[in-house]
Amino acid sequence: MSTMLNTEELSASKTSFLHTCKIAIAVFFLIMLVSTSNSNAQFEEPVIKKVSTEDAAAFEAEFKDIKWTGQGFNYNELDRVPAIELRARLESVFGEPTKIIEDIVERGKLRAGKAIQFEYWFIVDGEIPMMILDLDGPFADGLVYVGASRYIDLMPAVKRSLTRQLLETEPKAYIDYFFSPEREQWYEVRYQNGEYTKKEVDKPSHIRLY
Repeated sequence: MSTMLNTEELSASKTSFLHTCKIAIAVFFLIMLVSTSNSNAQFEEPVIKKVSTEDAAAFEAEFKDIKWTGQGFNYNELDRVPAIELRARLESVFGEPTKIIEDIVERGKLRAGKAIQFEYWFIVDGEIPMMILDLDGPFADGLVYVGASRYIDLMPAVKRSLTRQLLETEPKAYIDYFFSPEREQWYEVRYQNGEYTKKEVDKPSHIRLY
């Protein structure tokens, strides 16, 4: 009788142990699944949406109190590409710039500190403001990147995504104008028929300065 009870106890104990193991394994796989989902979420590509010229005023109003910073946009291969080429790649991925030099002439005046060739404004993941602009028109490599300081930890991922998109695309034709205060000279900057050019020109007639 005692032997039978021991056998039944051992059987019950073994069944209980196996049941516990099954629960433990199920919990383990559940934790792994959640962990994997979180990891995937962390490495999702950021959604980078360009702000149109028409929406520029709304962008400025919404982010007028933002503290801007260039930190977090780590130096990489994109910063070795001539700006004249990056402009063509930006055109291919995002279309026309948010601002060109024609858009920053205020009441017939062009301040030297605002003499840009182009600016692209973006909203990243529906809430993060970012801007990209040229440093010295077609004469420099790389571009200037600024974003909201409170999202500085996300900027490396944004720069990586942007780098991939721009370097994987084919450049698209464009024509811009640029005024260099240092050279006191206007330039026509373009990419046409596979060729990048910057040539000295008189002030374009459609840009009215007084």
